[in-house]
Amino acid sequence: MSPSKSPPILRTACLALLVASALAACKRESAPGAPPAQAPAASSPAADAPAAPVALKDVIETTDRYVVGISFPASANRYPGLAKALSDYAAAERAELMEAVEAFGNDKPSAPYELSLAFEQVVDTPQIVAIAADGSRYTGGAHGQPLIARFVWLPQQDARLTSAALVPDAKGWQAISDYVREQLHTAVVTRADEDELPAADRAALIKSTFRMIDEGTKPEAGNFSEFVPVLDTAGRISALRFVFPPYQVGPYADGTQTVDVPAAILLPHIAPEYAGLFAR
Repeated sequence: MSPSKSPPILRTACLALLVASALAACKRESAPGAPPAQAPAASSPAADAPAAPVALKDVIETTDRYVVGISFPASANRYPGLAKALSDYAAAERAELMEAVEAFGNDKPSAPYELSLAFEQVVDTPQIVAIAADGSRYTGGAHGQPLIARFVWLPQQDARLTSAALVPDAKGWQAISDYVREQLHTAVVTRADEDELPAADRAALIKSTFRMIDEGTKPEAGNFSEFVPVLDTAGRISALRFVFPPYQVGPYADGTQTVDVPAAILLPHIAPEYAGLFAR
């Protein structure tokens, strides 16, 4: 942004003040016993300079103790704020892996620990960009820990869109929770019927899974933090696809689950500044 120009009267007043201040300083310096004037502390160039943009680059590291594979879409580098968010997430997950590796000291795990993380661009319009991160981190045990994250970026606002900002009130989350819960309950019953389980096993499966669903879909923004927009042909949001990692709304064997919530349910609860992004 270019600096604004002061009007002539203001510039004249400022000049007069500067001259008066300089004369007063000279008198102080010539006065007997006056302490020497101290120069103002120089500002640190590092503190004044803006942070350097993050350049996302794929990572491949292989040792006898750990393996790391991280891939990024090159297009994410167009948005420095988004690139930093992706880089910070990947760095945090890598730090978790290395902490587990370093716990062995000079020893090494029986099988290399592993971090696998792929970032993929799933939406790219002038108004909305969305990146999906999927992978796993293995630090021993029967299987790795699933890694699921979604990043929705608004290029025109140069900001990340979060679920808490998108739906700011409890009433909205109750409506979303009710819809998502109904869809997940129906899916569980359908699977149980298709598997033709004995009555007792069917009832036990439904009861335990319903409990996980109800816990994982409580009407709170944190339970719906991972989402991507589903766009219509005009580029407007026709639905939000909420993503739930294993264990949040079902056992590990059920994998990652998603539910699309239509714009018609969302719109009454969307913050006014984002309502224009949605189809009506």
